[in-house]
Amino acid sequence: MKTKYHTTPFLIILSAPSGGGKSTILREILATCPNIDYSISYTTRPPRGEEENGKAYFFVTVKEFQKKIDAGDFLEHANVFGYWYGTSKEFIRSTIAKGHHVIMDIDVQGAIQISETDFNIIKIFILPPSLSVLKQRLEDRNTDIPEVIEKRLQTAKKEIACLGHYDYLVINEDIEKAVAEVKDIITAESLRTKRYCDIEKNFYDLEVE
Repeated sequence: MKTKYHTTPFLIILSAPSGGGKSTILREILATCPNIDYSISYTTRPPRGEEENGKAYFFVTVKEFQKKIDAGDFLEHANVFGYWYGTSKEFIRSTIAKGHHVIMDIDVQGAIQISETDFNIIKIFILPPSLSVLKQRLEDRNTDIPEVIEKRLQTAKKEIACLGHYDYLVINEDIEKAVAEVKDIITAESLRTKRYCDIEKNFYDLEVE
């Protein structure tokens, strides 16, 4: 029997303190879920390592970023550690029009902004098991001086205070388990009755082979 059931796609927001593991989780989701596309943000920060323009981010100047703000091009935008980040409305709309979910790696400020729009979203917060584990992970990255690490830890405390704005919490103690839990959340959300399109029509018009 062939089904005609279709569900409406939605935005998936992943947030976590710096060093919380959301980038690793994001890569695993994108590698194994063909119906989920990554939202490439605009940023004024310089590329890191082997980051390429148009893949990790769209790298722009502060002046170019401000023009996009003035034109209303961003779904959300925020200044994080001295650099601007913004999400393109057009990218989100075009991806959803293809029937794909959009996954976003954004901070708490951006997540709260998007919550105030009419986009259909779910918000997942990724949290290490403890502050000491987070500190160790930041130190192990060997990318920040101690003063910056301390600033990130203080920011993490403020972000955790915003957990009430999120729908789900995943504790990232084991990365494979955390990835599986995020996938389970997305699957469960996809199966909610409100996401099915024309359920009665499609039920009665199913083709039997």
